[in-house]
Amino acid sequence: MNKKSEVSKGLRSLLNNIEKTSNPTERNQLVRELSHNIIMINPDNIEVNPFQPRTEFDQEQLEELSRSIKSNGLIQPITVRSVGGNKYQLISGERRLRASKIANLKEIPAYIRVANDQEMLEMALVENIQRADLNAIEVAISYQRLMEECNLTHDALSDRVGKDRSTVTNYVRLLKLPPQIQSSVKNKMLSMGHARTLAGIEDPVLQLRLHQEAIEKQLSVRALESLAKSFSQPKSQVVVSNNITTGGITPEVKKIKDKLSHHLGQPVDIKRATDGSGSIIIRFNSDDDFNNIIDSIIND
Repeated sequence: MNKKSEVSKGLRSLLNNIEKTSNPTERNQLVRELSHNIIMINPDNIEVNPFQPRTEFDQEQLEELSRSIKSNGLIQPITVRSVGGNKYQLISGERRLRASKIANLKEIPAYIRVANDQEMLEMALVENIQRADLNAIEVAISYQRLMEECNLTHDALSDRVGKDRSTVTNYVRLLKLPPQIQSSVKNKMLSMGHARTLAGIEDPVLQLRLHQEAIEKQLSVRALESLAKSFSQPKSQVVVSNNITTGGITPEVKKIKDKLSHHLGQPVDIKRATDGSGSIIIRFNSDDDFNNIIDSIIND
């Protein structure tokens, strides 16, 4: 039995103990232990909350998310409530659940809630955030859970965790970064400062390109900020690295660049000359990235 299976088995045992115990003190302790651990669940065993107000989802965006999840895994776990046995009801993360099903994943990571545990969950998450070994993405996920599952605003959350509202907002914005960048933060290849700089950029293609530059050249946060600022200056052409340039492309070509980057999960650049000739450049960091790109091209 692998380590992941052992962890999931242990958490399921913990969940069974919560359901069986009638001792409030023991139950609270078990709930707190369960609330910040992750269990792997078959998506087919998760039913959608019937009170979910959102009923329509953009199919193209779901397909894009599905391809990203297939390449990079599900970085932000969903949250479910146990309804007995191996069955669960979704609390938050329906887009992630739908995209995971499209990707035909047999297991996805999930936080488990039990009935009437909101106060305990809030306490456990706040305590968890105080841990020194959490990376910035883990902190961001905890903040997001507090807001989604405990119905807290940014202001209310900042009071709970003793942080400025701007600090809370900066962390939560990290969850909007492309999965590759989030993975780099989780793996400590990029710092919170690097991630915050990239989160301030609206163009995901540019985010990925600067992410690549920061890792390849081991840029400091200040150097990355300067590079990012150079793109906000009115220039006809901005040099990113030795042979890659941007600027002067049509909106149609930029749209193609964006779609290719999302589809392949890697930064893509298109260079075109006035006579119509040019090249498409796909950047990648590792053999795994290269293999994922090839799979995406061959299997489509």
